[in-house]
Amino acid sequence: ETAAAEEYRLVRDALARLAMSVHVLGGNHDDRDALREWFPLADGETAGATAAGAEYRYVTDIAGTRLVVCDSTIPLRPEGRLDLAWLEAQLDAPRVVVAMHHPPFPVGMPALDEIALGAQDRAALAALLQRSPLVLRVICGHTHRAAFTTIGGCGVFTCPGVHLTARLEIGAPDYTMAAEPPGFALHVMVDGAVT
Repeated sequence: ETAAAEEYRLVRDALARLAMSVHVLGGNHDDRDALREWFPLADGETAGATAAGAEYRYVTDIAGTRLVVCDSTIPLRPEGRLDLAWLEAQLDAPRVVVAMHHPPFPVGMPALDEIALGAQDRAALAALLQRSPLVLRVICGHTHRAAFTTIGGCGVFTCPGVHLTARLEIGAPDYTMAAEPPGFALHVMVDGAVT
């Protein structure tokens, strides 16, 4: 929530108990340099730039599927943007899943839609996905609600919140957070498709 060292320590310690590899994706409340300190890239992950303040983005292969982790954050801003040139350069694998924090589509909640990816990035991503059939799915967060659509022929899913949930009020000018049960999304490969 505040990019404090204690918050990163708690998350790192909780995730360390999992019996699987963990691939961290930063959000608009994160600090890029703190992410690098608390979640250094693992063996097999190809980093973007590593200089102070550089985007926290990387590529890793998981059981024959390339995971491209984009940094859609703008430091100290709630809305997002996307380095589409960098993303496009990572799509040369037989199967690709793209992960980013900010959703590249409106979810129907205007206050959240205003702080998603901008219209220009959404349109450019749709065009990129249209010509990139090897991208199986785009997964993101930020909305604290589950939502699904297709963009450029590719399925795009926003994950629900594991802490607070945005109250579902379609069309409302503002949003409020509710203490609903936590949610998460599990993506698995079944017969070569993301389920």
